[in-house]
Amino acid sequence: MLADKLKPFVKRYEEISQLLTNSEIISDIAQMTALSKEQSSIEEIYYASKKYIDTLKSIEENKILLEDLELGDLAKDELKELESAKISLEDEIKILLIPKDPNDEKNIFLELRAGTGGDEAALFVGDLTGSYLRYAENRGYKTEIVSSSEGSAGGFKEIILLIKGKGAYSRLKFEGGTHRVQRVPATESQGRVHTSAITVAVMPEAEDCDIEINTNDLKIDVMRSSGHGGQSVNTTDSAVRVTHIPTGLVVVNQDGKSQHKNKDAAIKVLKARLYEMQENERLEKERAQRKDQVGTGDRSGRIRTYNYPQNRISDHRINLTLHRLDAIMTGGLFDEIIDPLIAHHQAQALKEE
Repeated sequence: MLADKLKPFVKRYEEISQLLTNSEIISDIAQMTALSKEQSSIEEIYYASKKYIDTLKSIEENKILLEDLELGDLAKDELKELESAKISLEDEIKILLIPKDPNDEKNIFLELRAGTGGDEAALFVGDLTGSYLRYAENRGYKTEIVSSSEGSAGGFKEIILLIKGKGAYSRLKFEGGTHRVQRVPATESQGRVHTSAITVAVMPEAEDCDIEINTNDLKIDVMRSSGHGGQSVNTTDSAVRVTHIPTGLVVVNQDGKSQHKNKDAAIKVLKARLYEMQENERLEKERAQRKDQVGTGDRSGRIRTYNYPQNRISDHRINLTLHRLDAIMTGGLFDEIIDPLIAHHQAQALKEE
C-alpha cells in the first residue's frame, strides 16, 4: 500500500525537525548542515505524503457518512473531489519517489565547442551561449565565464560557463551532446543554407568530497596569455595550463589577469571533468541495465537541430519539434524543450519501477 511506503518519509522528516531543536546539534555546524540538507531533500515528498494520508483519512470518514440521511448527499459530493485529489496525489508521489540523481542540485560547468563548420560553428557557439545566459538569468541563476577562446570571425571556438543555482544540473543535464545548426551564413552570397555543428558538455561542479586530486599527478605550466583580453595580454605570464598526468586531461585558463586565479579556475574545471568521467562510468553501468537513452552529457550523439530558415527547433531524442526558434533563442526559453525532456525521463523511470 502506498501510504505504508510514505510513512518512513513522514517519520524521518519530523524526527529531523526535533533534532534541529537540540542544542548539541545546533552548536555542531557540520551535523546541522547535514541534517538540514537531508530534510530539504525529503521536504516535497513529506508534504505530499501528509496530504495523501489526510486525504485517505477523509475518504474513509466520508464513506461512513454515506448512510447518514442528512449528510449522505454532501458526503457523496465530497467523495468525488477527494477521489480525484487522491489520483492526482498518487501521480505526483510516484514521480517524487523516483530515485534522484545525486548531482541534480549542483552547480554546473557548461562547455561549448565549435565543431564542423568553421567560423559559422564558432558564431553559433556565441549565439547558444547567449541563450543559455538568458535562460540562467530567467531562472535566477548566477553565471560566470570561466574561460573562452574567441573565433576569428566572432563567436567562440570554445567557452566554459559556470552556472550557479539550486537545481542547475537538474535543469540543464540533458543539454549535453551535438547541436546542429542550419542557416545561411552572413558571408554566403548565393543564399545557400549551411550545416554546422557544435558540442555541449554539462559537468556538475565537483565538491572536494566528490573527487580527490593528488598534487603529484598535476603538471602545471605558466605561459603568456594570447588572443583578445585587453592591455595586460602578452605582457605577463598569467596563463596556466594544468595537465592531469594519469588521464592526460589538459585545461588551459587565461581569462583572469592573475596567475593564481587562472590556476584555481583551471583546477576546478579539471575536477569537474574527472568527476564527469567517473559519473559517466557509473551511468554506463546503470544504462546497461535499463532502456532509458535520454542521456545526460554524451558529446557524440546528435541531440538537437536549429533550422533558422524554417524557424524550427527539433529535439531528436523525444521527437519534439517547435516552430519558435527565434523566440526560444532570443528569450532563452529553453523550458519549452527541457520540461518535455524531464517528463520523458520520468515516464521512462516509472516504466522501470
